[in-house]
Amino acid sequence: MDVLVSVGISAAYFYSMFVTFFPSFFDGGKLFFETPALLISFIRCGKWLEAKARHSANKALEKLLHLQAPSAVVIEDGKETIVPVPQVEVGQIVIVRPGEKIPVDGVIIEGDSEVDESLVTGESVPVEKKSGDEVVGATINTSGALRIRATKVGRDAFLAQMVKMVKDAQADKPPIQRFADRVSNYFVPVVLLIAASTFVVWLLTASAIPLVKALSAAVAVAVIACPCALGLATPTAIAVGSAIGLSRGILFKKATSLEIISFVDTVLMDKTGTITAGKLSVAEVVPEPPHSAAQLLSLAASAEHYSTHPLANAIVRFAMSKGLDVQPAEQIHEVKGFGIKGTRDSKKLVVGSRKFLESENVRVSGSRYDDLLSLGKSLVYVAFDSKLIGAIALADQIKNSSVEAIARLRKLGLNVVMVTGDNSVVAKRVAAEAGISDYRAEILPQDKINLVRELSQAGHKVAMVGDGINDAPALAAADVGIAIGSGTDVAKETGDVVLVKDDLRDVPRSILLGGRTLRKVKQNLFWALFYNSLGIPLAALGKIQPEWAGLAMALSSISVVTNSLVLRRSARNLD
Repeated sequence: MDVLVSVGISAAYFYSMFVTFFPSFFDGGKLFFETPALLISFIRCGKWLEAKARHSANKALEKLLHLQAPSAVVIEDGKETIVPVPQVEVGQIVIVRPGEKIPVDGVIIEGDSEVDESLVTGESVPVEKKSGDEVVGATINTSGALRIRATKVGRDAFLAQMVKMVKDAQADKPPIQRFADRVSNYFVPVVLLIAASTFVVWLLTASAIPLVKALSAAVAVAVIACPCALGLATPTAIAVGSAIGLSRGILFKKATSLEIISFVDTVLMDKTGTITAGKLSVAEVVPEPPHSAAQLLSLAASAEHYSTHPLANAIVRFAMSKGLDVQPAEQIHEVKGFGIKGTRDSKKLVVGSRKFLESENVRVSGSRYDDLLSLGKSLVYVAFDSKLIGAIALADQIKNSSVEAIARLRKLGLNVVMVTGDNSVVAKRVAAEAGISDYRAEILPQDKINLVRELSQAGHKVAMVGDGINDAPALAAADVGIAIGSGTDVAKETGDVVLVKDDLRDVPRSILLGGRTLRKVKQNLFWALFYNSLGIPLAALGKIQPEWAGLAMALSSISVVTNSLVLRRSARNLD
């Protein structure tokens, strides 16, 4: 393609230069100075957009590194010393207090706590950690103080490895060979051969001023074959397709994404925040007779009123949405990771895990509770006046659009796989509710990227849909990374497509739009080649002068642009 651009620019420019300085020799031929100027402007604009896209991706990786804690409290000679995180060495003991970020990857040697590991797994519920458990840098210690022995620092740390995985995945992604480039592999040599042959034949056979005749015909061939239409065939269709997508809340960040997405046959979907809302909510209230659901909710919300735990917040929100009277309990005492107890109406109120209630001498039993647990739901038990009055089941609810979106993808013949860092019980429940038969549970970011590569090596075209930092490497490694608009900045910057409206139904819409745009690209290439196939022989025979060749070239470009604009009609209905 660059060869033909170069030849077209050079032919038009030098021909015009000779006409300018030797008008009589060329019989006052027309000038074509505007042709090389327009071609060069178009090409440089495309290069600038490409460079800008690469710069944005690098900025996203810089933001990811800023998630790390800037300093750490290290024990040195029995004293606490604050040092920059890059100076922490393997084997040193680090103290992390409640609410602080864990500065390095390590192993807990003292203390119990709950750690927010959403950075690693994408799950919003903090995980209980005790002595001997591993922790990851940049995750958040939500409760008790911890002493951690550093095991991985610097380039070996999880966050640094995450950045490396994203960079490697972006570097490994093969460039998509455009249709115009594939056509030009044959088109360019043929055009150059025809132009050269035209010059030689006219030079040998012309009866009058053979050099002028030969040069005029050869230039006409080069100008009429100048790849304006070929160069516009893909970008004009892409521009219209991208505009249609944006009007529907689908942002295609890269021109090639519209082409590649039409070939996708496998869609990997993150669970939390993508298929589900990413926020725990009350799924079921199970009171013990004679208590009512309203009474159970009111008492639970009273105890949880001031707690910051995600489960507590979900219960309080649900109770208030039902218009219940939520009065804070008295003499509140919260045991991190287990539950909370206090008094209401001078009676003991205990809310928390089964283990916590049993430690308060409250007997917990019932097949209903076991059934809910087997479905992957989290249970918060409630005891009042030393008696169990019921339990509240919480779960991360599936988005309203998820089931319909997955059904549409399967109707299109695509294989849908759910991937999540959550446990297999929860994953099985969500997959069944969403209509997904294939799922992978308890996997880390490296596992996701490995799965993408395995599928790619098996010949599949893979799209990855995600919203979290832990999804970024897989988004970069996939043929097309689709980021949820409500997700993290890193995911949105890494993804090739951003679903602005946070509607999963935009995934099948984007695939349909990509297919229709690709068909329009093929049509554009046909019209571009049709003009050349018709015009080149006429130019070679001397039937078309250079100025008319330039007009024909302009008309071919206009036809391509007009055909691309027709895409707006065919792409209105994407449902």
